[in-house]
Amino acid sequence: MTASERAHALLDRVRALHEEWARVARGLGEDAVHAPSALPGWTRAHLLSHVARNADGLGNLLTWAKTGVETPMYATDSARDEGIEAGADRSAAAIVADVVDSGERFTDLAASLPDEAWAGEARDRQGRPVTGEGVLRKRLAEASIHLVDLDAGYDFDRVSGLLGQEFEVVVSSAIASYGDGLPAVLLVAVDGDGTRHEWRMGTGDPAKVTGVPGDVLAWITGRADGSTLDGEVPPLPHWL
Repeated sequence: MTASERAHALLDRVRALHEEWARVARGLGEDAVHAPSALPGWTRAHLLSHVARNADGLGNLLTWAKTGVETPMYATDSARDEGIEAGADRSAAAIVADVVDSGERFTDLAASLPDEAWAGEARDRQGRPVTGEGVLRKRLAEASIHLVDLDAGYDFDRVSGLLGQEFEVVVSSAIASYGDGLPAVLLVAVDGDGTRHEWRMGTGDPAKVTGVPGDVLAWITGRADGSTLDGEVPPLPHWL
């Protein structure tokens, strides 16, 4: 597949996940939106606001990749957290509308990019280089992982099913987000039909860790301790 073909396949999956977000968010009432999420210290309102601002921030990176003009994800180092806190104080209706509208802005912008922009480069919030295609990978990871964190009926098994063949993309994105210092692991996910997916982490002689896709995704994103996986499961660095 060309970079453009890969990007449009990713974009289709992002759209499908945005539709899931819109459906579940619209089903949450005022009390439910402001109830705790599965992330310590965050209500669902915080998480929903984060997902909305992430869409806009990653949209900035798509613009950067398209134009070559530096357009940071957030205006300042503190802008991300400030936006989440301010957003969480709004009504449920305002928060839900923001999630839906920001998702549509992101996918509309992505759909407008010329083919060459998918190889164009920007820098993420940590200052690491990322291509236009890489921005879509980041959004796919955010939209899938946080759907579980919302604690509104989605677990990692269900989300892995929603991801389909793009499940590998999200695990790879999660591994990359740790940077250096990961333990030496051969990570293997085995689908119900026996299909294997493999990733090598760290350096040196790897320990083999195996599980079903949902359990692998839960562990590599720091949402589970790996007790449901097979093998000598090492501790992971703190999830960013």
